[in-house]
Amino acid sequence: MDAFLLAFILTFLIALGGREQLIIAQFSSALERNVPLLIIGVVCAIGTAATMAYAGSTMAAILPRRAAEMLVAFALVAGAVELAWPVKVKPMKEPTRSYVAIAAVLVFRQMQDAARFAIFALAAWAVFPTTALIGGALAGSAAVVLGWSLGAPTLQKLPLRTIRLVFALCMIIAGIVIGLNARFTFL
Repeated sequence: MDAFLLAFILTFLIALGGREQLIIAQFSSALERNVPLLIIGVVCAIGTAATMAYAGSTMAAILPRRAAEMLVAFALVAGAVELAWPVKVKPMKEPTRSYVAIAAVLVFRQMQDAARFAIFALAAWAVFPTTALIGGALAGSAAVVLGWSLGAPTLQKLPLRTIRLVFALCMIIAGIVIGLNARFTFL
């Protein structure tokens, strides 16, 4: 239950203002909030959450406990760096309205975003990584739905840069604490 709630809350909050959310918002505004775009976004969010949860749990299973904790710390620090990096999304031009192309861009962006690093870290940490997967998939889908429903003009009015910097600071502190704990534990 802890991994589910942490994954749900962290993934949703960290995904606010992320590249994939802004991309969905741009296409949503351009395509008049059509349902196939929403379905593509949700399927991509679920697929990337599943991939990262599987990768995290698999990596943690083959490592000793302290090394797995260091893996969690590295994933959190990598996510913090991605969060702190300024989000610059160019205006999208999709003349063919190809959902396959949109899905490819979303998957590429989601596989390298901070929210998926958090899912990876929580799945590596969790006793039952499926709970981290479910929480991350639901929250990633909720972030996509939020971007789709608000659209680009409304989303750009929010203080997303400040929110992302605050969460980057929190993630880097968590990564450092977990890393130091793994490094200096005497058990």
